[in-house]
Amino acid sequence: MEQYRTEEEQVEALRRWWDENGRSTLVAIVLVLAGTFAWQGWQRYDAQRTASASDLYQQMLEAAALAQEGAATAAPVSQLATQLRRDFAGTSYAQFAALHQARVAVIAGDLEAAEADLRWVLGKADSGSETALVAQLRLARVVAAQGNVEQALALLAPEAMGKYQAAAAMARGDVLAGAGRAEEALAAYREAQALVQTYPAQLNLETLAAKLQSLAAATAGDDA
Repeated sequence: MEQYRTEEEQVEALRRWWDENGRSTLVAIVLVLAGTFAWQGWQRYDAQRTASASDLYQQMLEAAALAQEGAATAAPVSQLATQLRRDFAGTSYAQFAALHQARVAVIAGDLEAAEADLRWVLGKADSGSETALVAQLRLARVVAAQGNVEQALALLAPEAMGKYQAAAAMARGDVLAGAGRAEEALAAYREAQALVQTYPAQLNLETLAAKLQSLAAATAGDDA
């Protein structure tokens, strides 16, 4: 009888606990399961989108190779890049496509289009990411070519360029040299030469040495 009473008490205690907590427990379980399924569904959807964007980007690269060889026109390249940016704007592939479009626009002399493409990349890429820094470097050169020297220098400020310090210093030198500010340009090139030890593979050392030699000779001639 004692054991029977104990079991009855346990059942009664369980019943009281369920009356007090059962509904909230069920809700919590449902919410956890719903969140898990939603997260898994999002992961599948994101993976599918990334795969689709990757396939489209590969098609764009193949079309660009054919256009470069003269085997096809460049129109499909532009169409595929535009589709990537429209349908897969949140992916890295769309950002790469926009960088490609900006390069093509620069070659064609359409600096306004190039600037728009690069600013689009900066609006989509994570701040401080490699893609964002590359876009920022290229944008600085584009706006400098448009005559906006101070804006270009602001884009290339050391605190804004993260690990691209050497490349930014060389770009500052190019911007300053183009603006006729030879002494400042020479200082920027020397800074790039010093930084390349810390940030290797960012610069063509032969090109930098040639620029340094040419500018140093020019400034020496001016002093004479």
